[in-house]
Amino acid sequence: MKYGERQIDTPQGELGTGERSTRNRVARSILDHGPSTVADLAQRLGLTQAAVRRHLDTLVTDDVVEPREQRVYGARTRGRPAKVFVLTDCGRDAFDQSYDTLAADALRWIAQSVGGGEQGEVAVAAFARSRMETQARAYKEAVEAAAPQERTEALARALTVDGYAATAKSAPGPHSGEQLCQHHCPVAHVAEQFPQLCEAETEVFSRLLGTHVQRLATIAHGDGVCTTFIPRSASTTQTDTSVSASTAGRNPA
Repeated sequence: MKYGERQIDTPQGELGTGERSTRNRVARSILDHGPSTVADLAQRLGLTQAAVRRHLDTLVTDDVVEPREQRVYGARTRGRPAKVFVLTDCGRDAFDQSYDTLAADALRWIAQSVGGGEQGEVAVAAFARSRMETQARAYKEAVEAAAPQERTEALARALTVDGYAATAKSAPGPHSGEQLCQHHCPVAHVAEQFPQLCEAETEVFSRLLGTHVQRLATIAHGDGVCTTFIPRSASTTQTDTSVSASTAGRNPA
């Protein structure tokens, strides 16, 4: 059942459809934009911060969202980081009607059918690459049709069509580049068990954008958003398809 269809009971049973609809908008905004502060949500939804806090309190109680300390990249500013709210696994499931168990069982069968162990991992990796190659056809068309400086944004739009709620922005900190952020992952629960899915995706990003990329965070590993760093390159040709196996699909140590 999707979250928008879910009934939330209170002791008084007095919450109307409008209240539930607004809470759905709050949860959906976090899904689409990733970890969000009260101020972020209030601005995006046209609500007061007090109203946002009230809805967040209910969403936290219902295990749809949870508060976390905001991550700060680069130099820290004075003061305590603002608290951000992210979707819980339960919250993501409420938006998803996926077949996680079936997919995980199928990948487990693939791994075991070739003897398990290293051979099994290789077989799963081959499946993950084949799956991504099929998806990447549409991504390739979108990227190649864009100007070189707009290719990350084009890839983000193509990913959004596939349900990843992706955005592109300039990367903070001293290093010149961009961040490709996927605020939703339809296969996050399966990728948690089989990181080969994330690794294959990272390899495709690297090839499509023509540069080495680095996966900084993944939803599958408990982060609020999948974040990939893409360095700015003077080259506009797709020449470097290398990707670090130690960081693809995994958080750096």
